[in-house]
Amino acid sequence: MNSENGIGATNSSSSRKSEKPRYCRFTQQELPACKPILTPALIMSTFIVLGVTLIPIGLCHLSASDDVVEIVERYDDGCIPAGIQHLDEANGKRVAFIQDDKTDKKCIRNITVPKMMKSPIFVYYQLYNFYQNHRRYVKSKNEAQYRFPSAAHSTANCEPEAESNGQPIVPCGLIAWSLFNDTYKLSVHGVALPINKKGIAWESDRIHKFSSDVYPKNFQKKSPIGGAQLDESIPLNQQEDLMVWMRTAALPTFRKLYGRIDSDLQPNDMIQVEIQNNYNTYTFNGRKELVMSTTTWVGGKNDFLGKSYIFTGGACLLVAIAYIILYLIRPRPLGDPAYLSWNINAAPIG
Repeated sequence: MNSENGIGATNSSSSRKSEKPRYCRFTQQELPACKPILTPALIMSTFIVLGVTLIPIGLCHLSASDDVVEIVERYDDGCIPAGIQHLDEANGKRVAFIQDDKTDKKCIRNITVPKMMKSPIFVYYQLYNFYQNHRRYVKSKNEAQYRFPSAAHSTANCEPEAESNGQPIVPCGLIAWSLFNDTYKLSVHGVALPINKKGIAWESDRIHKFSSDVYPKNFQKKSPIGGAQLDESIPLNQQEDLMVWMRTAALPTFRKLYGRIDSDLQPNDMIQVEIQNNYNTYTFNGRKELVMSTTTWVGGKNDFLGKSYIFTGGACLLVAIAYIILYLIRPRPLGDPAYLSWNINAAPIG
């Protein structure tokens, strides 16, 4: 009886399907591959090539960045009445001044062009200490409302700027409510310098994110007023200031495109800027700057990438020199590559 059970168990186990995987050169990592031997000469050569390549690239980037002409003019501290210049002593007066609708907030600033500025010249506003990346602020919008006229009542996530007198606000949310509303008018030698505000928003936003059939409704109709007004006769996909503002910044210091100057500016030209200082940054100790900048093939002025290339290339050259010195002082013989596993399998030794 027991012997029959043993024979049956043996037959059962032998009839089981083997779990051993089918042999395959791919799964066993036996396919032909490049397996370089890291000799001292190869390592030194690699670091030298990297250094010689990266340093010129970094120098080209720095040269292109230096060709960018950028003018930065801070005006939040100067476009307030004299006598309340010190933030620590008179911040309350600053806030009262900016929140008073009856005060004239026009401010004149004169800017000298340091070098030739070829068109297009991009005009930006730059804000400091403004946290557009706050979780509740970023979520305070409803994109369906911006795309579909039938979604006007879709104000989920838009509180406290969802409704006004029981009617939905379009566009709703804190992002749209806090739209930047300072304005700039430029002139050179008494001649107006127009700022082109067409084409400053992303094309994808104009086509897909904001609709030509959705118009502002009940916007900035209740207190407190957050920022700029919107023309209710213009659809959202043509309100490019709004579209630029709605792309929230990741950092508390950011600049956004205000417009574009399509004419050249000569060295030593005096630009008169008429600023309407409407936007309240004094409540949160923020700053405002007007930026005018040209561009090159690397974009705007930014030395970081060029310096990074130069630093990395220099580090590679230093490592290569250190390897060479170490190899000359304490040379070490290289082992016989015939004993490497892939060489042993390919051709037996002896």
